[in-house]
Amino acid sequence: MQKQKPPLSFWQIWNMCFGFLGIQFGFALQNGNVSRIFQTLGAEVDDIPILWVAAPLTGLIVQPIIGYWSDKTWGRLGRRRPFFFYGAVLTTLALFVMPNSPSLWIAAGMLWIMDASINVTMEPFRALVGDNLPKRQRASGYAMQSFFIGIGAVVASLMPWIMTNWFDISNTAPAGEIPASVKYAFYFGGAILLVAVLWTVFTTKEYSPQELASFSEDENDQGANTEYATPRFATLATVLGGLGSLVLASVLAFDLEKELYLLAGLLLSFALVMLAAQVFAMKGKISNGFYQVMADLLNMPTTMRQLAVVQFFSWFSLFAMWIYTTAAVTSFHYHTTDVTSQAYNDGADWVGVLFAAYNGFAALAAVVIPLVVKRIGLKGAHALNLLLGAGALLSFQWITDPTLLWLPMVGVGFAWASILSLPYAMLSNAVPAKKMGVYMGIFNFFIVIPQLLAASVLGLMLRHGFDNQPIAALTIGGASYVLAALAVQRVKL
Repeated sequence: MQKQKPPLSFWQIWNMCFGFLGIQFGFALQNGNVSRIFQTLGAEVDDIPILWVAAPLTGLIVQPIIGYWSDKTWGRLGRRRPFFFYGAVLTTLALFVMPNSPSLWIAAGMLWIMDASINVTMEPFRALVGDNLPKRQRASGYAMQSFFIGIGAVVASLMPWIMTNWFDISNTAPAGEIPASVKYAFYFGGAILLVAVLWTVFTTKEYSPQELASFSEDENDQGANTEYATPRFATLATVLGGLGSLVLASVLAFDLEKELYLLAGLLLSFALVMLAAQVFAMKGKISNGFYQVMADLLNMPTTMRQLAVVQFFSWFSLFAMWIYTTAAVTSFHYHTTDVTSQAYNDGADWVGVLFAAYNGFAALAAVVIPLVVKRIGLKGAHALNLLLGAGALLSFQWITDPTLLWLPMVGVGFAWASILSLPYAMLSNAVPAKKMGVYMGIFNFFIVIPQLLAASVLGLMLRHGFDNQPIAALTIGGASYVLAALAVQRVKL
């Protein structure tokens, strides 16, 4: 006899989500300081997007694999928790090494390793909420994750500033060296990440696969069938391969920007993946994990397809903000591009404070958002928050006093909290419990692809359309938020 999944208490949800406090320490230190590290080690402003490509690319590869494996894992630590544990250990080690990178290319490689480790830890956390909570509690569960993300990111984003202003640790260094304040911030963040994730590992229980199968409300019809509609791998391979070849030929023929090699490479790589899946299908080898993930991708539920568009524009905007805010604020508001100057490093520290502010507002938004959802629904609440984010990024062009830049952070915070919670609440209600992990991992494609596209074209857009002014990247991000808000209205729940 099937039964309803029992609701969890406030403190059970608290313990289950507490690990995200630590995960966000890693992400916030990465987002707020990696561009600074790259510039310090000699990167030009228009090279920053291509150096950042490691972060989304690792997520593209790692998250579906981890999701698929975690769906099929069950042991002494449960289903998702083994991935929390080992991912946290690796991320902590990466945080200790990253600020000690002796060269730009080693720093870029460390970003790759660090982001892969964070993704190993993070992806199962999303699935865990869907596993453990009944539908009526999922929006609150993801909002709780947003709360811890906000709190963790506030402290982590402030860490370089705290090291300088509270502990008198220098925020400047000789050319080519990372300031000591940044190094100590990464060390502290690594320790916090490990402790927070281990708290969730040892205080949270999981349902066994048999128990999950017994809960009637999680047997969604959408996407639950194992008999797939025939995926059109060959057609996709042809289309993507043709586009990739066209981009590559154009770059070679007209000597276009080097970033477009990345776009061509991505299209051709996806074409090869689709072609490989077609070969597996033709040979009847459809029980392996690679084919299953690709088939799930092409047969995802309708709700997930529509949310993919929302995620695309949302994360394009976020990536533009993360990689260009330091360069935008230091050049537009502090009027310098000299990375060894006091003005540049004061501006970079202020960006850390601004990032802390938006994460603080996100923590407050996480408390408010469930109330808004009750009044205007998931779609209405998400669209409203995305529009607040749009207005916030657009206002960077209008606010010339850097001390007032905390005001747009209110809108950024609400958009960030909403992006981290409401799409996942909508998605978890549309996919089957037995595939929660793999669908959460596939959903990450629509976070990663816009970031890779941003890395390919943002530098080009700034050079040819905006006189290479980083502040324009934030304007582009604001417009992208508007498109995401419009796309939400098409989602069928």
